[in-house]
Amino acid sequence: MIAFEMNNQTDITEFIFLGFSNHPKLQGMFFLIFLLIYLTTLLGNIFIITATTVSPALHTPMYYFLSNLSFLDICYSSTTVPVMLVNFFREKKTISYEGCLSQIFFLVTCAGTECVLLAAMAYDRYVAICQPLQYPVLMSVKVCVCLVTGSWLCGLVNSTAHTVLVATLTLCGPNHISHFLCDIPLLLMLSCSDTSLNEAVLHVASITIGLSPWLFTTVSYILIISAILRIPSAQGRSKAFSTCASHLTVVVVFFGTANVNYGKPNVGYSLDMDILVSVLFCVITPMFNPIIYSLRNKEVKGALRKLAGGCVYPDRTKV
Repeated sequence: MIAFEMNNQTDITEFIFLGFSNHPKLQGMFFLIFLLIYLTTLLGNIFIITATTVSPALHTPMYYFLSNLSFLDICYSSTTVPVMLVNFFREKKTISYEGCLSQIFFLVTCAGTECVLLAAMAYDRYVAICQPLQYPVLMSVKVCVCLVTGSWLCGLVNSTAHTVLVATLTLCGPNHISHFLCDIPLLLMLSCSDTSLNEAVLHVASITIGLSPWLFTTVSYILIISAILRIPSAQGRSKAFSTCASHLTVVVVFFGTANVNYGKPNVGYSLDMDILVSVLFCVITPMFNPIIYSLRNKEVKGALRKLAGGCVYPDRTKV
């Protein structure tokens, strides 16, 4: 009996991804689709960062947060998509044990940081609309830097705790992961040691890093919408709402897809459906954010137009 347990508790040095394995003839098409999505994500977010940096009109707290969100989305997408693209050309889609832990660390860091950062951006919109006279004081440069730094610290501390706990698990064979990425719940399913502590920390993190920012953002927008509805003129209401429409759309997309991804039942989902839900959250959402801000924000559209014009006609920018 002891010998059997020792054979079953193998030293896993790599994992095999089963994601997209149901469609071996479509690997080339999948590669092109996800390569296009990844390049769009990179270019869109780089344009946002560049525009908010070079345009004086965008040197405000809202766009400071937006540039950090764009950088975060680049990190988020780069954590999973490059590995997935390489694996499309491999018959055996693998990732090393260390690579899997690294992917978990950066994935959880980015997800946690984005939750808190979106809440900080909601606070910025709340102050701008509900307390405009105090905006320069409440959203000073020091406050903005502290909010962004705090967002990253929350994500890093949360991710470090989860990664360390996952590294202490004893994993049993087989080393197959029914996905295209490494995530904490997937490794807990492969564990043959006690996972109660990991699960408890997951529940605590889902409340502190997930639910709390969502509740804060929701309450902020209830107050924002109430303040907007009290504006007497239709033009004033439209102008006020336009300043937060892009962020509200991003919030709905991010928390909506996160809820579907992590709130889905453990059983009853096919592999294809599980992959689709995760693609929406991990791959599509980072691509949508710069598109949403570009389409719904006049200042960003103007800055991007000038930036594109400067790239095509560099001499005109000197006039």
